[in-house]
Amino acid sequence: MDTPALQRRLGTLDATVIGLGSMIGAGVFAAFAPAAAAAGSALLVGLALAAVVAWCNATSSAQLAARYPRSGGTYVYGRERLGPWWGFVAGWGFVIGKTASCAAMALTAAAYLVPPAWQRPVAVLAVVVVTGVNLAGVTRTARLTRVLVALVLLALGAILVTAVVRGPLHPVGPVVGRTGVYGVLQAAGLLFFAFAGYARVATLGEEVRDPERTIPRAITLALSGAVVVYAAVGVVLLLVLGPSRLAASSAPLAEVLPSGAAWIAAVGGALASLGALLGLVAGVGRTVLAMAREADLPAPLAAVDARRSVPQRAEITVAVVVAALVCTVDLRGAIGFSSFGVLLYYFVANLSAVGQPRPERRYPRAFPVVGMVGCAVLAATLPWQSVAVGVAVVVVGVGYRWWRSR
Repeated sequence: MDTPALQRRLGTLDATVIGLGSMIGAGVFAAFAPAAAAAGSALLVGLALAAVVAWCNATSSAQLAARYPRSGGTYVYGRERLGPWWGFVAGWGFVIGKTASCAAMALTAAAYLVPPAWQRPVAVLAVVVVTGVNLAGVTRTARLTRVLVALVLLALGAILVTAVVRGPLHPVGPVVGRTGVYGVLQAAGLLFFAFAGYARVATLGEEVRDPERTIPRAITLALSGAVVVYAAVGVVLLLVLGPSRLAASSAPLAEVLPSGAAWIAAVGGALASLGALLGLVAGVGRTVLAMAREADLPAPLAAVDARRSVPQRAEITVAVVVAALVCTVDLRGAIGFSSFGVLLYYFVANLSAVGQPRPERRYPRAFPVVGMVGCAVLAATLPWQSVAVGVAVVVVGVGYRWWRSR
């Protein structure tokens, strides 16, 4: 099906900020506690491992996006390099997992802002506002993301400085939690959730100027910035709270502050969640657009608004589904499920990059091989409930496509 192309309006700074805003989201406020429960003080090893796998995935995504600069990310790469079924599995896993993440981000933002009785209505309002910004055009999305990222970084800086000055700091004690290699791998899988935002840059590939140069640079800059932020947060949390207290905390960044300053963590968490939600809705909408173009989702979802150059039907559909989830299900514990879907998505990306001919490769072939193995290992060591739900979702999607093809 032929549909209008989106317009290339994003430069390197805009693309980098959208990726960074998607990574420095609610994960920085929520992912460290379950990681500490799994690996104790060795969560920093898990963080390093997650960063290595993310880097390999990022290099694969960058060189593929430079070759196929269209909306859809790995859905497009899988179709082009491996065949329609591989592309569908990647796209389906991304859409389902990240739609759940959208609901989780909306609920998390509301949880920071209002009492429990008001959280679902406020979360729905957040989805409506974010979708409205995205429908106004991708440049509006980039501008608001710049503001949100700046405010979140200021809040995180204030929290970390206050925590270190306030003290007391103590050496990290012996490793606790599910010790050993399995615990470290599970922590890495959970923390990988935090680094998945650079996929937004690739899914917006059709709207980036000079994509062969801009996309690889933006992905590298966004991921490098996120690694520095997460490493600083992890070190400070371990020094101030210790692994046992961190593992038991429901809001560790608020816990390191004095009671009178807890509002900084609340505001920072809300803004981070909204920034991630903004990028998520845009990324899922573009993937839905790409899948609709190939009839893997209903064809009407491929419509593009000619004036604003946005996939309005796809984004509105995503918003409606997210709002329905917000009203019916509590998905703030969806980190594991989202990680499974994203790891599957990047497994296909790495597999696609392995077969690229030498003229298209920007990095050694060993990078996608390491990324592919890393994705498989981290997915297998996630909590079994996350793996079971993820496999069930993939089976449902494959059955849906098979039924449509029949």
